[in-house]
Amino acid sequence: MTVSVFIFSLLGAMALGMPIAYALLVCGVCLMALMTLTGQLPAFDSQIIAQRFVDGADNFPLLAVPFFLLAGEFMNAGGLSRRIVHLALSYVGHFKGGLGYVAVIAAIILASISGSAVADTAALAAILIPMMKQAGYPLNRSCGLIAAGGIIAPVIPPSIGFILFGVAGNVSITKLFLAGIVPGVLMGVAIGIAWWWVARKDNVPSAPRVPYKERLRLTLDGIWALVLPILIIGGMKFGLFTPTEAAVVAAVYSFIVGMFIYRELKWSQLYSLVLTAGKTTAVVMFLVAAAMVSAWLITVANIPTEVASLLEPFMGNKMLLMFVIMILIVVVGTALDFAPTVLILTPVLMPVVLKAGIDPVYFGVLFIMNNAIGLITPPVGTVLNVVCGVAKVSMDDAFKGVMPFLIAQLIVLFSLVLFPEIVMVPLRFWMR
Repeated sequence: MTVSVFIFSLLGAMALGMPIAYALLVCGVCLMALMTLTGQLPAFDSQIIAQRFVDGADNFPLLAVPFFLLAGEFMNAGGLSRRIVHLALSYVGHFKGGLGYVAVIAAIILASISGSAVADTAALAAILIPMMKQAGYPLNRSCGLIAAGGIIAPVIPPSIGFILFGVAGNVSITKLFLAGIVPGVLMGVAIGIAWWWVARKDNVPSAPRVPYKERLRLTLDGIWALVLPILIIGGMKFGLFTPTEAAVVAAVYSFIVGMFIYRELKWSQLYSLVLTAGKTTAVVMFLVAAAMVSAWLITVANIPTEVASLLEPFMGNKMLLMFVIMILIVVVGTALDFAPTVLILTPVLMPVVLKAGIDPVYFGVLFIMNNAIGLITPPVGTVLNVVCGVAKVSMDDAFKGVMPFLIAQLIVLFSLVLFPEIVMVPLRFWMR
C-alpha cells in the first residue's frame, strides 16, 4: 500500500505537469497523510516537512555543487575548453575520423574539470559540431558522439552526481570520486572504439596533420587547462583537501587562468557567469531539499523493506541483484532526469544494497553511470536535447546517431556488473 501511494502520488503529480521538486513535496505530503491515517505517525505535522526541507539543503558537502558549476562557467568563458579541443585536434585530428577522436579525448579531459554533463556537452557541441559539419561528417553521428562523450562528466571526478549520491546515501564522496576514474575512462574508450567502427563504415574524412612545432605550441598553450584535473585528483589522493574544498580550488584556478593567463575572461562577464551558476545551483538545491523530505518519509514508512521483499528472490546472488537493479534504473532513466532519479532512488535502493552485502561505493559508481546513460535516452534525454539545440537537429535523428555509442556505454556498464574488481581494485590502489 505504501509503495503504491509513493509511486502513484509521484507519477500523478508529474503527469499533471508539476516540476519534479514540487512533485516530490506532494509525494511527501501524501506519504505523511497515509502514515497518519494508519497510525504510523501521531498526527499530520507540516512543520516536519518544512524542517526536513531546510535540513535537506543544509549540508556542507553540497557546497561543492555551486563551485564546480562556477568552475565550468569560468572554464568555458576563459578559453580552457577551446584550448583542450584544439590540443586534442593537433594530436589525433589527422587520423581517419579524427574529429571524432578529438571529441572523445576532449570529453574525458573536460569531465575531469567541471563534472557537469550539460556544461561539457554544450561546450563541445558549440566548438566541434560546426567543424564536423564543415568537414563533411554525418551530422546525426556527430551529435550522437558528442552527447555520448558529454555523459562521461558525471562519472569522472569531480562529479556533481557523486556529490548528490554521497549526500543522499551517506557514502564517502572522496571514495566515489577515486572509484569513478577507471570506469569513466572506460566509457571514453568504449565510445572511441564505437566511433572507429562507425567512421570506417561511414567513410568520414580526416584533417591535415598538424606540424610538430604547432603541436608543441598548442601543448604549451593548453598546459594550464591540463593541470587542473591533476590538481583536483592529486589533492584528494594525498589528503590536501576534501571534495568540497576541491570545488573551491577548481573555481579559483579556472578564474585565475581565464582572467590573468589566457585573458579571455572579462570582468564584465563575471556577473552573468555567477548568475548562471547561481540559478543552476538554486534548481539543484531546491530539488535536493524536496527529495530529502521524501527520503525521510520513505525511511519512516519502511518502503526500503517492502522493496527488499520484492527483490528477495535475487538477494542471494549479488551479481543477479545488480543486473536487476541496473535494468530498473535504465528504464527509470528514460522517464526521469539525472538528479531526480539519483535523489528518489538512492534512499529506496541503498538499504537493499547494504542488506545484500554489496559495497556502497561500487554500487554508487554503477548507479551514477547508469543515470548518466539516461541523459542520452529519449524522451527526456537532457544531454541529447542540448546537442539537438546546438546542432538544430531533431531528437529522432540525434537518437539514431547516438545508438552505437549508447550500446557501447551499456556494454561497459554491464561489464562492470560482471567484473566488479574493475572498480574496486583501482579504488584500493588510490586509497593506499
